[in-house]
Amino acid sequence: MSTTPDSSLPGATSTKTEANALVGRQAILNEQREVFGYELFDRSAASFTAASDAALLFNALSYAGAEALVGKKLVFINTTHDGLSGGHLELIAPEKVVLEVPPMPAGSCAFDITARCGVLGVLKERGFRIAFDQHALTKEYASWLPLADFIKLDMMHIKAEQLPAVVQFTQKYTKAHIVAEKVETKEQFECMKALGVKLFQGYWFAKPDVIQAKTVRPNQAVIMQLLNLVRSQGSTAEIEALLKKDPTLSFNLLRFINSAGFGLSIEVTSFRHAVMILGLKKLFRWAALLLTTSRGSDTAPAVGQTAVVRGRLMELLAAEMLTPEEVDNAFIVGMFSLLDSMLGIPMEMALDAVALPQSVRDALLTRTGVLAPFLELTLACEQGDDDNFARLTDALHLSNHQVNWAHLQALAWAETFDDMN
Repeated sequence: MSTTPDSSLPGATSTKTEANALVGRQAILNEQREVFGYELFDRSAASFTAASDAALLFNALSYAGAEALVGKKLVFINTTHDGLSGGHLELIAPEKVVLEVPPMPAGSCAFDITARCGVLGVLKERGFRIAFDQHALTKEYASWLPLADFIKLDMMHIKAEQLPAVVQFTQKYTKAHIVAEKVETKEQFECMKALGVKLFQGYWFAKPDVIQAKTVRPNQAVIMQLLNLVRSQGSTAEIEALLKKDPTLSFNLLRFINSAGFGLSIEVTSFRHAVMILGLKKLFRWAALLLTTSRGSDTAPAVGQTAVVRGRLMELLAAEMLTPEEVDNAFIVGMFSLLDSMLGIPMEMALDAVALPQSVRDALLTRTGVLAPFLELTLACEQGDDDNFARLTDALHLSNHQVNWAHLQALAWAETFDDMN
């Protein structure tokens, strides 16, 4: 990752960044060897998780050359089972995407396999198309077959003499299009074509391209400010004003909403129009994804989640005692309490990059002021510090039950946004 120092943060190296996300792309061709669609792979991730699923889609859609990457063709996306429930899928036009669903993890029972149909069925109802590999043709996965739009047959794992029977079975018991994948020879192509297969993918046609999708990332503090504004049901005018303050933030939003994956038939050129089209829920998901993909490689993914929990817990604890304005500030204190870790710079330098109320600065920098005890209690909850927990609950006239219940609520609330990150 290359970085561009921000003049508002002397010495900082990760405020506005230019990230190089590695997106692999391989064409899926028809029998005339014309491009039918593209399969995209995340070449940046060492392992594949729900978070990498989200990052792949986000990076592909935020990439300045997204139109050249996939054009108007179908996009095949490898998914994890955790990623199938991810909020990131709400940000794209489902009719443009085929979700490649792997077999269930080793050790899954028949109930797990059947239960997965519910999630897949919801995705189908929303308009996504589903692709399975040859495992879906086995007895264990019989309940999945009616959901299949594509069945991908791996030429490296099916013996040549078994191919006619496998193709015949697929054609008889599914309505799915067959894709012969990992085709490496002309003979394999001709064999599958003769069996009635019409879609192909493999090294014989083309090896995957690896594209460095350069994406400009806004200042993380500004993204968190946007998250807080959306969370508090800020007006369109307020959100528009924030977007106008950060050119990279507004640039990313307009580029994303006008990408092929979002599926609009008109071009959006104003921030107000973009906010109205997205709505607050999708805007929150987009900003959360942007925050996640903006973090440096040395920042643990759990840091952002912890910050969200802290913010919500402080908000709940302060709700019965402070003014509505200070309750909002309590949320900001919790959210920004890990800003130094996220940006890799001292807290004072991080806070100088964004205008904040004095009570927020006091709590974060000197642990003083009306919000400081709530932050200390939040940290005591997080760290299991019984002595400080007892001292602070007594000082704030809160019962153990009140605090523990608020902590559980904060964890549950943060979980609703975890799929976005």
